Amino acid sequence: MHGFTDAEVALGRVADVEKAARARSGWYARYLWAFAAGQLVLVPIAVLWHGFASALAFGFVNTALVTGLSLYAARQRVVRRGFGVKHGVIVGIWAAVFVLAVTFGNTAFANSPAFAAAAALTCALPLATGAWLEMRRSS
Repeated sequence: MHGFTDAEVALGRVADVEKAARARSGWYARYLWAFAAGQLVLVPIAVLWHGFASALAFGFVNTALVTGLSLYAARQRVVRRGFGVKHGVIVGIWAAVFVLAVTFGNTAFANSPAFAAAAALTCALPLATGAWLEMRRSS
């Protein structure tokens, strides 16, 4: 009977660790929401502004966003199984959409505020979708 008690205690610990991991993994949803919000600033800068001032503003805002998000992510203690693949897919889709949006925005739709707004929302969509899915999974 002693073996069953040990197994029961071990399984209880595993359940407690899993519960804590789920509760503490909501940080990734907040990370993605902040990244998505950054797109609402970065994409219009990249599409509507031109010249040195645009490059300087884009570089400053992007550096601040990436640095802040990286510091935030580095301080988190819980990373769920499959995180690397999930993050890679989300960021890969975002990167492809971002490159297409900026390319079309600077060639076919130069100086179009309507396109810049639509492109910003489109670039934020993969990140917001990932955040929403992570919120559902962590609760």
